[in-house]
Amino acid sequence: MIYLSLVFSLVGMPGNAIVLWILGFNMRRNAFSVYILNLAMADFLFLSFKFVHYVLYIINISSIFIKIPIFLFVVQTLSYISGLSFLSAISVERCLSVLWPIWYRCRRPRHTSAVTCALLWAISLLLSLLHGEACFLLFNNNLFLSCETLNYILDYWSIVLFVVLCGSSLILLVRIVCGTQRIPVTRLFMIIMLTVLFFLIFGLPFGIYFLLQKWFGNLNDGNMCHLFVTVFLYCVNSSANPIIYFFIGSIRHQTFQRKSLKLFLQRAMQDTPEEEGGERACSRKAEELETL
Repeated sequence: MIYLSLVFSLVGMPGNAIVLWILGFNMRRNAFSVYILNLAMADFLFLSFKFVHYVLYIINISSIFIKIPIFLFVVQTLSYISGLSFLSAISVERCLSVLWPIWYRCRRPRHTSAVTCALLWAISLLLSLLHGEACFLLFNNNLFLSCETLNYILDYWSIVLFVVLCGSSLILLVRIVCGTQRIPVTRLFMIIMLTVLFFLIFGLPFGIYFLLQKWFGNLNDGNMCHLFVTVFLYCVNSSANPIIYFFIGSIRHQTFQRKSLKLFLQRAMQDTPEEEGGERACSRKAEELETL
């Protein structure tokens, strides 16, 4: 599992780096692409951490002991909590845009996405610094109970984010499928649903494992297999997200066309119904801009 996680980390890091580069420096962002940009950053951090962590782990197995810095585990917690936070925020924002479209288009503050992401990063960083061994390094042993309390706060925050994610996604799905007014399924909707689905299948076991580990004691019994499996699944989740973006962006009337990754990502971020003529004009305009 360790070597499989390394392989997926090597695949996922360039994919998320490409998303970061295009959304950060080469494309005009909308409300949802801001969340996707920050989610890609969280995935990139997690994959980078696991790659470094497992390389050091393999070296330690080879009888060359290298102490793994505590800050790497802070990065792991930060990337997981922030990734879950951004997914929840994306789902809630999309739910609001579907339930109250007029308010969303006319009254929503312009920089809501950027401010929300900044707050979520700050909360995730604070909780990560005050979690686990990092908490005991920041405070002395007399504050052991305080560290335990902070750890439980992180657990409850994770549960709240999960409930928000599932609740808003379910409401959105029911509104799209069973609503009285027909709401067109856009590429962005497909990305959100697939990303949430992949997280529930591949990403959630990682969080559940650590919750059970903390509440019910040692689950490994000398065997680290369960931990390695959940980490591997989360590496699959983080590596799959860029593939989802480019895959959805590349589909056009059930055929594939040779286009640039930037154009695929532009299409993926579209929150408007797909129209043959409109998309063809949009594609032609993007190609003309790329040739300038």
